[in-house]
Amino acid sequence: MRKVINLNDRWQFTGPHGKITEVNLPHTWNNVDGQDGGNDYWRGSCIYEQKLDIPELRKGEERGYLEFSGVNASAEVFLNDTSVCVHDGGYSTFRVDVTDFLQEDNWLRVRVDNSVNDRVYPQKADFTFYGGIYRDVNFIVVNQHHFDMDYCGGPGMRITPEVKGKDGCVQIQTFTDPETAQMVYDQTVTKKAIESLGDGLTVRIDIQDDQGNVVASGQGTDCTLTIPEVHLWNGVKDPYLYTAIARLEVKGEIVDEISSRFGVRSFRVDPDKGFFLNGKSYPLRGVSRHQDWKGLGNAITKEHHGWDMDLIREIGANTVRLAHYQHDQYFYDLCDEYGMVVWAEIPYISEHMPEGRKNSVSQMKELIVQNYNHPSIVCWGVSNEITISTKDKKDMLDNHHMLNDLCHKMDSTRVTTLACYAVCGPFNRSAHITDLVSWNLYLGWYVPGLFLNDLWMKFFHFCYPKRCLGYSEYGCEGMPNLHSSRPRRGDHTEEYQAIYHEYMLKCFERNPYLWSTHVWNMFDFAADARNQGGEPGMNHKGLVTFDRKTKKDSFYLYKAYWSDEPFVHLCSSRYVERTESRTIVKVYSNQPEVALYCDGTLIEKKKGSKVFTFKLPISGKHRIEAVSGKWRDTSMIKKTDKPNGSYKLGKQKKSANWV
Repeated sequence: MRKVINLNDRWQFTGPHGKITEVNLPHTWNNVDGQDGGNDYWRGSCIYEQKLDIPELRKGEERGYLEFSGVNASAEVFLNDTSVCVHDGGYSTFRVDVTDFLQEDNWLRVRVDNSVNDRVYPQKADFTFYGGIYRDVNFIVVNQHHFDMDYCGGPGMRITPEVKGKDGCVQIQTFTDPETAQMVYDQTVTKKAIESLGDGLTVRIDIQDDQGNVVASGQGTDCTLTIPEVHLWNGVKDPYLYTAIARLEVKGEIVDEISSRFGVRSFRVDPDKGFFLNGKSYPLRGVSRHQDWKGLGNAITKEHHGWDMDLIREIGANTVRLAHYQHDQYFYDLCDEYGMVVWAEIPYISEHMPEGRKNSVSQMKELIVQNYNHPSIVCWGVSNEITISTKDKKDMLDNHHMLNDLCHKMDSTRVTTLACYAVCGPFNRSAHITDLVSWNLYLGWYVPGLFLNDLWMKFFHFCYPKRCLGYSEYGCEGMPNLHSSRPRRGDHTEEYQAIYHEYMLKCFERNPYLWSTHVWNMFDFAADARNQGGEPGMNHKGLVTFDRKTKKDSFYLYKAYWSDEPFVHLCSSRYVERTESRTIVKVYSNQPEVALYCDGTLIEKKKGSKVFTFKLPISGKHRIEAVSGKWRDTSMIKKTDKPNGSYKLGKQKKSANWV
């Protein structure tokens, strides 16, 4: 049976300036300089080394694999000074069989490179490309007869569920060699080829419910089983998961075992009515997510992933766009567990590189093969804002057609999509290649006029009534230390960010045909090229700060719209000192009535929905409280003649990096 040995500890790291230190994984060398602005974070090659402390393999009976879950962006792996593999792509899993290179004592060395080049994506984008081994490294011991571990870093098992009446029809395909796996995904496999295991080899399949009870069993490498009265995976309301277990037997003895959770569900997208899950209307309203954290970069742990999911769940989102690259398998697992509908994509972004076509294909193949079994994923994202600076438009369009066809060939159960750049017009040819389309639009932020969002949506829907349209990015910078009683576009205040999102949520209600909407972004994130407007090196469009410690007012606005958890929230609670004698107090809540108290005295009680606004006279220091039933929130407010200068930000210059 398989043995997994974690290799995260005690690496000798030779960094950017040749200094050798001991580090543990996950690790990046850009966790500081990649977050401070200047677009000058170090990009190049660094070395990770360690003595490989592993058990001796039984010769002729066992194989040993090195598994890397995430190395950005390119890696060359050496064992005992022999190069055993090269991998281009910083966000996907890759493995290499090193059995034939092992000696009595073994020294592992990994050269990691995030240098600027013209062949590995991403190279141009509004986020930091952290270098390092920032996810787990494992050594895996398997029997010489084992399920495939070589094809595109996949799990060796492909599960295709289908709803048939009240039952679930589940096709489970397993592979014991990469050639067969490739033929299955390329749709060139024959029944004889997939069933060819060799003498004495047998594959047995069990499907278990969430209590561990076996609900269906079968035998063979291509096995279709029926789950009677199937329990559907039904989004955040009921994300029910089954587990498929495959056992490889040699003359009746189990020599390898793999398992994968899956869900049975159906979905469709209607250009007039939006997204449907299991036959019922299910508007996709959620957020986009970058994986980095303040001070850590991409070198985050399972605990950090869990905290991110907790915050996403708190606002009541039901979908996540995992931008702009393949995320950790653990986070896809969390999306399965909590019912988040996922848009998964590759980092084919901002600029088409003719020399990068091969890399766009390999990253798409790895994304699909490694994530095929996740019920949360409904669409494959082909590209993001690819028209920003692309010069060879013909080659770019050809590459998009090729990637779109590749997705359909490898996975006929899901749809394709892409995110268009704001100035990419509705008639642009790149917007009409994939099954669905979405736009990254910041009307009301980079461009004046929030009302333009309504006009744009209606115009596109009028021109292309049969084309499913979504909003893949929309947002506004907001910093918790910047405030104004007269917020305006471009001021980076928490107040304008809230006004922006208030409009957008109403706008989506007026245009219900949108198949999905994803806030940009759930969390602030590092973009080292940014140097103007707030804190250098940061994108502050998040609903939560980069360190995940502060929930901005806009966070609670979305919670009021999407969450059933009762609450009240006093907005601008960090805006203490104010110069006006009569100030506006705003409250967000999902309760039907809110009362406002000042210094213990009831000011006013209002019935309403989501947003409650009060006018309050102030003359000194006051304690204000918002109350709805047993839920309440308090803050302080103070009348002053000299406002704190940090509460307001002057007119901002626009940067070319703000895209």
